[in-house]
Amino acid sequence: MKRKQSVQMLCVSALLSAIGIIIPMVMPIKVVIPPASFTLASHVPIFLAMMICPTAAIVVAIGTTLGFLMGSFPIVIVLRAGSHIVFALLGSLYLKKNPSILDTALPFRVFSLLIGLLHAVCEVFVVATFYFGGNMAQSYYQSGFLNSVLLLVGLGTVIHSMVDLEIAQFVAKMLRKQKGIDSLFLQTQKNI
Repeated sequence: MKRKQSVQMLCVSALLSAIGIIIPMVMPIKVVIPPASFTLASHVPIFLAMMICPTAAIVVAIGTTLGFLMGSFPIVIVLRAGSHIVFALLGSLYLKKNPSILDTALPFRVFSLLIGLLHAVCEVFVVATFYFGGNMAQSYYQSGFLNSVLLLVGLGTVIHSMVDLEIAQFVAKMLRKQKGIDSLFLQTQKNI
């Protein structure tokens, strides 16, 4: 039985990685606030993996990072995607110990905000490194560090992260109703 669950987790992780690679390429809804852009639902596969287990979260974060690398995206975007390993692992470890927050509105929103802040700190660190190294597009320098890095990347990432986590929670609730898939997700009070 445990082997079957491991194979299921591996298959779902691979599927979520593939979805995570495809979303930035085909998603028509992008919010562009020069010099930054945000693709709606691009973090949903990682958040779904976080709701499964830490291993799935890491696999999907690495998979999506490799997708950006193979897609010939600029290295700063690849490294921003790579930074997702941090919030994916820490968020998944927390959810594993506290799965009931997925069922409770206020604790879930607090978790979402904290994950969004961690997500933003990691991405701002990556972008700031490139910014101060003189390796960003000219539009970042024209907008200034406060606007282009702290507000657009930082605050933008917090908001984007929280929206994507809401979408992931909705999708997870629907998937938990499906026989065979429900057992992959962390067991909360509502799905025991």
